[in-house]
Amino acid sequence: MLSAKNVSKSYPTPRGELTVLTNVSLSMDRGDAAAIMGPSGSGKSTLLYILGALESPTSGTVTLDGQDPLALSEREQAAFRNRNIGFVFQDHSLLPQCSVLENVLAPTLVAPPGERDAGADEARARELLAQVGLSDRLDHRPGELSGGEKQRAAIARALIRQPLLLLCDEPTGNLDRGSADAVAALLLDLHAQRQTILVVVTHSAALAERFAIRYDMNDGTLIEAVRGAVKR
Repeated sequence: MLSAKNVSKSYPTPRGELTVLTNVSLSMDRGDAAAIMGPSGSGKSTLLYILGALESPTSGTVTLDGQDPLALSEREQAAFRNRNIGFVFQDHSLLPQCSVLENVLAPTLVAPPGERDAGADEARARELLAQVGLSDRLDHRPGELSGGEKQRAAIARALIRQPLLLLCDEPTGNLDRGSADAVAALLLDLHAQRQTILVVVTHSAALAERFAIRYDMNDGTLIEAVRGAVKR
């Protein structure tokens, strides 16, 4: 389960404290998928980074599978994220000097030694790349891929460690409509197969409408808007 309770976030500025999130709470179980919509500056990405233990809240708590990663040491937090959380960003953030296969395998290289198995990791990477339709692009560099192909590679990389939680920040924001639709369908299909907890922040109403759970965020406040059946 992913649980956020009364999460607030503020930053000091020369003009006084800037509040970004105010008493945000949500609860999601394995298999749940949610989209969070809201205008730029509403706090969507900040919430995503806090859920992913990339940033600490000013107050409140976040737990994943009963554990508070922010209570861990910095090194333990990094290991927790590597093991339990996958990230997909608007900018795919692929390493330009590495092949598609090497990019997908990158998170396994920093896994704790006891959790590495080069043969099994590569087999899983090849399987994921087949699932995202990139079997014929294994040796290509990111510069040789289309925007949609880069994002599909990023999704495979996010799933290589079989995370419980998959967090996506505007995953279709840089794509044309056809590529965006394909990436959205792929995200939800892989989520359904693997029963992850999936959270996507987006400006796209077309993407959000595919999700069973939808939240609206405005001025740092989160409101559940819809809870129903997933649209395919």
